[in-house]
Amino acid sequence: MKLHEYQAKEILRKYGLPVPEGYHTESTYNVRELAGRLGSFPVVVKAQIHAGGRGKGGGVKLAFSADEAEQQAKAIMGMTLITHQTGPEGRVVKKLLVEAGCQIQRELYISIVLDRASSKNVIMASTEGGMDIEVVAEKSPEKILKVVVDPAVGIMPYQCRQLAYGLEFPQEMIGAACSFIAKFYDMYVREDLSMAEINPLVQTKDGKVLALDAKLAYDDNAMFRHKESTGYRDLDEEDPLEVDASKFNLNYIKLFGNIGCMVNGAGLAMATMDIIKHSGGEPANFLDVGGGASAEQIEEALKIIIADSSVRAIFINIFGGILRCDRLATGVVSAAKKIEIKIPIVIRMEGTNVDEGKKILAESGLKFIIASDMKDGALKAVAALKG
Repeated sequence: MKLHEYQAKEILRKYGLPVPEGYHTESTYNVRELAGRLGSFPVVVKAQIHAGGRGKGGGVKLAFSADEAEQQAKAIMGMTLITHQTGPEGRVVKKLLVEAGCQIQRELYISIVLDRASSKNVIMASTEGGMDIEVVAEKSPEKILKVVVDPAVGIMPYQCRQLAYGLEFPQEMIGAACSFIAKFYDMYVREDLSMAEINPLVQTKDGKVLALDAKLAYDDNAMFRHKESTGYRDLDEEDPLEVDASKFNLNYIKLFGNIGCMVNGAGLAMATMDIIKHSGGEPANFLDVGGGASAEQIEEALKIIIADSSVRAIFINIFGGILRCDRLATGVVSAAKKIEIKIPIVIRMEGTNVDEGKKILAESGLKFIIASDMKDGALKAVAALKG
């Protein structure tokens, strides 16, 4: 679950990490008041969407008076903000953050992610803050410092010092920088985050360390431990089809191809997308119905796939275990009759009750394309796109 910047900064404050004073709003009518409440100018008016690169897209503006803050807010609110992370369709701005400005001396970068290869957390830091870290990694990889932290031990003082010196803090700020890094890591672990990023982390002219921006994402599998944070979820920032899928406990991620995929199991989903690509096609989604899907869930899964206007063929690839093939077939037939699916459906089934499943499909009166194996199914799905 991703957070808006203003929400992320609430979490940072909870752990004693310094952030600029600011207020969020979903209206432009109170921006003058909020700007005045900050006490001095300039202030910064920031668009709140789940994407980086907002400044380059025109979503972050300085204001040197209350009138200018209101003007900037009106210009940003409601705009379709396009960044390198939103895609060409962009995101409509529905929330703003009005924040105090600060005297920046240097912009830095710090983040924490899990390295799945080593099963350890990795802290990445760079003196090249304020830039897209992907650009730094490509053009100046030597400027990215990586420190691996064993989660069983936690971050050690020497690692904090290694990062603080690597970020080139002056000697008199090393203590403050180490304290910031230790608290940042503590927040990452205690909040069960999948990613924490501050870009830029700034050194101010009066010798302070400040998180000028923040991007946090919770591990969805740990949200049962953080029920107080579930209110941070913003459905307006999520793909509507992914929201619908979550209501039925379906794992759905929209992609950019035209062959819809339905499978049971994440591993099979990855293999299915790979073989579609290998066969010359492009998967339109990742949709895992799980091992114990009901006929109703199968039906809802098909509705979600069909709702994507880019889908021109469907490949259903099921290995029946707990999800029996006859249950799958019943759900597919029911959905196909209810929603009048007009695009080709390729089905490959193996496993429990496969003969019963094939009989249900054959007697349905519907024109399904039956595949003998995964490769055959992928090839038939690609061929079906060509008529």
